This record gives sequence, structure tokens and C-alpha cells, in this order.
Amino acid sequence: MAAITKQVLQNNFMQQFSKQPTACYFSPGRINLIGEHIDYNGGLVLPCAISLGTYAAIAPRNDQKLQLYSANFPDDILTIDLQNLSTKAQGLWSDYVIGVCRGLQQQGYQLPHGFDIFIQGDLPASAGLSSSASLELLIGMIFREQFGWDLSLEQLAQLGQKAENDFVGVNSGIMDQFAVALGKENNALILNTATLAYDYVPLDLKDYCIVIMNSKQPRQLANSKYNQRRNECEMALQLLQAKLAIAQLCELTPERLDEYGYLFADPLLFKRARHVVWENNRTLNAQKALQQHDLATFGRLLNASHYSLQQDYEVTGVALDCLVTTAWQQPETIGARMTGAGFGGCAIALVAQAGVDHFVQTVGEQYQQAIGHEADFYIAHVANGPYQLKD
Repeated sequence: MAAITKQVLQNNFMQQFSKQPTACYFSPGRINLIGEHIDYNGGLVLPCAISLGTYAAIAPRNDQKLQLYSANFPDDILTIDLQNLSTKAQGLWSDYVIGVCRGLQQQGYQLPHGFDIFIQGDLPASAGLSSSASLELLIGMIFREQFGWDLSLEQLAQLGQKAENDFVGVNSGIMDQFAVALGKENNALILNTATLAYDYVPLDLKDYCIVIMNSKQPRQLANSKYNQRRNECEMALQLLQAKLAIAQLCELTPERLDEYGYLFADPLLFKRARHVVWENNRTLNAQKALQQHDLATFGRLLNASHYSLQQDYEVTGVALDCLVTTAWQQPETIGARMTGAGFGGCAIALVAQAGVDHFVQTVGEQYQQAIGHEADFYIAHVANGPYQLKD
């Protein structure tokens, strides 16, 4: 894929709108290193923003309209009336834009005028790298910067989550939006999703790099199964609350869950709770391992996370399992796991830089042989959060 530069954006904007844009912006995607399906259970997550993401070129209008065009969903220019926003999602990519606009208006922010906006991204579609959060934060950043609003990055992240929950209808946690909004180059973000307290963890990978493995298996089940898993966690929590004064599953240690496992008549609910509690513990240990520059331990924690997601949470699927188990077999790999909601999308692997070419060739060949189509591979460069592109 050709690089998306400011000049490319300006030229593409000019083709669509027959005028020059006044500003260009970028918003990253994200990968979650560890702490999967934790952000709606009040625990710790360890994501980072990546250099793949969503770009926009914009120009102000003198009316209350947004004119949107996406190079990734090439169709007609979409028009949004800011004075008469839709109250129901249409199943289009523009729902995320409308959701952000509605959230801003509900918080008392009036949009003085509209914009022509050309959008182009290099995140693979349906890959679980948070293209939706990337778009939400892109739109929020554009409005904040163009209108000079005093909105913090944390507030923009919460605005994005609200758009996804209340308008789009995906019952997501806060991790994706926080990871995108607060991304910091060469750092992961350790976020307590119960309190929103966060800190940065330096990602000193030495002679290793993070390889994103895109299964190219569309995540058709991800949203429905995501909501199902969330409901199962809520049911598990209610069982435990009969004996324990807890508000979230992640308040439990593994030992405490073991003590109260007898409360579970349904072994399925216990498996869901076991993944959540142990994954939260793994995330804490992963933070310590990175702080101590112990990549071997960090890699083993990635492996354990995937196994738990496969066996206890059951969200991996054949394609992701194939990628990860094949990655485990390569001598240059010290850890691999699925990342994101699961049921397709992406996995990540911690791979020796000197062996990346061999890794990509071998895993790619075995994956295609087993699954019947190619996987895509990217080196994950850890990036900053949303910003305006300068000359």
C-alpha cells in the first residue's frame, strides 16, 4: 500500500471537492499487547497506538453541513446536517462521525459550521485494530482543534466510547479510545479501566519487534459474541456478589476466585470468569516484565493469554489459532497471541528482527496451506495519538 502523505491527502481532497484543504490530521489505530476482554470488567489493559491509522484533509464550510468522502468506502459524498442529526444508526461508516457529533452537542458544544472532509486510512478493514476508535478520535480532534475547545484527550476518548455505545450500538469498553487518544511513541499504556488511571510503560524491545498478523478473516461474529461474553461476565459477577462485596470481576485475585468457585453451578460461567481474573493478573505481570526488560517472561505471558482466550473465553477461532500456533513454532518467536475482540482479525507476535523475513514467509505459507487464503503481515511501529500533520 502506498504511503499516505500530506501531499497525497491534499491532492485527493482537491479531486473530490475542487478546492484546497486547510488542514490535515492523523489518528492511529491500536493493538492491545495483553489484557483482552478486560476493559468491561474493571481491570488492567496494556495497549499501544500504532503508525497505521486514519487520515483526514478538511476545509471549513459556511453552512451547517458535513460533506464526507472516504477513499476506503468509495461511494458518493455523504452529507450530514449538523442541525438535524440522525437519531438512528444506518450501519454505515458515517455512523461513527454522527455519534461523535451527537455526543458533542449533548455536552453543550455547538458546531459553528460544517466541513468538507476527505478520509483515507491504511488500517486493514475488519482486522480488530480499532479503525472505529481511530475515526472517532480523528473527528473529535478535528473539532477540538478547529474550534479551539478545551477538551482533554481523556474526554475525547470518553466521547468516542459514548458514540460507539449509545449511537452505533456496540457495547464496548474504554480501552480502544484511550489507547488511540493517549498513544505515545515507543510506549505502551497501562490503563486501569475501572478508575481510568493510567501510566506509560516504555517498550524497549531490544532486538525484537512486534509483527501484526492479519488473518483476513472478517470478524462477522465479533460484535454479537462480544455482547454475549459481556453478558456472561455480568452473570458470573452476580453469582460472586452473593458472597463477595465486589463491583467488578477484576477486583478478584486468582486465589480469591478459586476459593469461591463453588458458587458456579454453570462451568461455562466459571471459565469466563477465570479468563478475566487470570488475564488481569497476567497484565500486571506483563507490566513488571517490561519494566524489568524481561522480554522472555513477557513473551510467555502473551502465549498464556492466547491459550486462555482459546480455552476459557472461546473467542479465537480456527484462523487466529492457526496463525498463533504456527508463530509459536518458529525459532525467532518468543511470544504470540490474538489481539482484539477475536473471531477473525489480527494476532501479534514478538519476533527477533533478524528473523522477520523467515517468520513472515514460513507462517504465511503454512497459514495459506491450512486456511486457504493469504494472511497479511505488518511491523507495528508504536506511535503517538491524534495530531495535525505539519509541513
